[in-house]
Amino acid sequence: MGLRNNLANKGGYMTSKDLSIFNSLRPFSIGFDDMFDQFENMLGNGNLSLQSNYPPYNIRKTGKDNYSIEVALAGFNKKDVEVEFEDNLLTVRTKQISKSEDKDVNGEIIHKGISQRQFARSFTIADDVKVNGAELKDGLLKIACERIVPEHKKKKLIEIR
Repeated sequence: MGLRNNLANKGGYMTSKDLSIFNSLRPFSIGFDDMFDQFENMLGNGNLSLQSNYPPYNIRKTGKDNYSIEVALAGFNKKDVEVEFEDNLLTVRTKQISKSEDKDVNGEIIHKGISQRQFARSFTIADDVKVNGAELKDGLLKIACERIVPEHKKKKLIEIR
């Protein structure tokens, strides 16, 4: 809870001081090495690598164990965008866009105000989350994710003898 408030007070950015808090917790935890390594990779040498704010996105909880990542992609077709999932990193990026597409079946573009700039937006996905698919409809890319809870992590009552 303290870290969440710390991040909120700093506008969502972590500092090297926050990282040292995580490193000081490392000797008192078991099985969290991957999480600590992800924070170290994210912060690098003390500076958080900032992504641009484009394209805007929402992360929505759609059920008890279901999530949806919604990325606003006005002006893009599904042939312009690719979604890749590898090693707990989900990346949404543009494919190479041809600059010579100033003329199409609707005529020549006289003023280009709708940007189709290159982008790559990445999300770190937990080990127990499965990416179920993606759909681009009405300028909104929706990526469905589901948290799979293994039997040994589910809540159970222990009989007292």
